[in-house]
Amino acid sequence: MRSIWKWVGLAGVAGVVAGGALVARDQRRRRSYTPDDIRARLHQRLAEADGGN
Repeated sequence: MRSIWKWVGLAGVAGVVAGGALVARDQRRRRSYTPDDIRARLHQRLAEADGGN
């Protein structure tokens, strides 16, 4: 019975590590944009939204 709980605990730890890796990757991707890049993308999205109406 103890072996089952050990595997459940290890699976939980692996899940937390995988979640942390995904968060870190997302943060790196988000930080790679400069303010000018973000501004340009927002202007582009606004132009596309206005053109669709």
